[in-house]
Amino acid sequence: MGGGFAGLACARELGGKPIRVTIIDRNNYHLFVPLLYQVATAALSPADIAQPIRRILRRHDNIEVVLGEAVGVDPQSRRLSLADGSSLHFDRLVIATGSRYNYFAHPEWEPLAPGLRSIEDARLLRSRILRSFELAERQPDPHRRAELMTIVIVGAGPTGVEMAGAIAELAHYTLARDFRHIDPGAVRILLVEAGKQILASFPDRLSTYARRRLEAMGVEIMLGKSLEDIDGDTLVIGGQRLRAGTIIWAAGIKASPAAFWLQAECDRSGRVRVAADFSVPSHPHIHVLGDSAAMNDEAGQPLPALAQVAQQQGRYLGQSLSREFTGRAPLPPFRFRDRGNTAIIGRNAAIFDFGKRRLKGRLAWLLWAIVHVYLLVGFEKRLLVSIQWLWRYFTYQRGARLITQPPPPPPQALGPGGSRKKSRDANASPP
Repeated sequence: MGGGFAGLACARELGGKPIRVTIIDRNNYHLFVPLLYQVATAALSPADIAQPIRRILRRHDNIEVVLGEAVGVDPQSRRLSLADGSSLHFDRLVIATGSRYNYFAHPEWEPLAPGLRSIEDARLLRSRILRSFELAERQPDPHRRAELMTIVIVGAGPTGVEMAGAIAELAHYTLARDFRHIDPGAVRILLVEAGKQILASFPDRLSTYARRRLEAMGVEIMLGKSLEDIDGDTLVIGGQRLRAGTIIWAAGIKASPAAFWLQAECDRSGRVRVAADFSVPSHPHIHVLGDSAAMNDEAGQPLPALAQVAQQQGRYLGQSLSREFTGRAPLPPFRFRDRGNTAIIGRNAAIFDFGKRRLKGRLAWLLWAIVHVYLLVGFEKRLLVSIQWLWRYFTYQRGARLITQPPPPPPQALGPGGSRKKSRDANASPP
């Protein structure tokens, strides 16, 4: 279940083996989530970071691809239920269904402050960002114009920081000469973090560097401030009320419903606690990987929800199952090999934490680019993204500045006492 980093890596290891494999995903493509923010900020198109699963696995005759959404698992009868009412039998089940954003008991905030986990999310955010500039261009009231050109990002982890830097570059460089009545460089970008520092998973020195670079790019950073409420385009942050043209959520994730399906023990984020072979202790024929699995490293710390973790877990489990089914010696226990943690801040600025060694600035930025191009699936995608990045670097232009999502419905007029006015004729033409 799942065609992300973990599920795809596991399936590829089982390719060509005397084992029948079925990979199920609700999308027909594998998405490179770490570059999704570049789709949201018009740097790349969705097709640049997505590849059809069938194309990736087409050379393996023993792998079948099914387009479907899993909605439940029956461990006793070994059946997987799909949203269309059908079900599939399994001998072994690998759950690699990833994670989603956590709105901390406020699901009503999700449509107002979308996160960034899918192509649809990226298109929606790109449309909202660009539409805010278009509306500001036509707005005669300077106060309202400033509100439309305010972008709030909730959460200062890697996604929030990368979004803030990318939006600042979009406004200051790409859109700088596109408008006649507004200055895109006057955009106000607020990065809101409830903790004491941005990029809390990085060492203090790298976090401080990232903060200084963002502030130099015009990003306002609000630390120790919690989001208290969202009502339309109005936010309450640390007791302060403000309006924004775009609100972006990057404040934390929670696992898929795997723990609920299996009635298994989980951690605070809903990740299933797994054994050394990634099996669920109460169901040894079911394995959980990636963002849905809770496993500690050798130091006793939980493994982070990163692409490199998911890939290594998927490869390990695929090799382990292949050995088990073909009668070969089992693998030694899984050991995560940390390739480093990285985040990009902006042009010529990134940070890279290797544990004992730490890089920042241009060299870290180049290394970030090399690593992300390498992790893309397929030579064609690597080449296309590399060419587009080079073009962007020398021209400051972004080619995917398209508004593809419809605007939100206009608010209904308020009658006396603040009540909603009802139209006497729903089919009447507007004046």
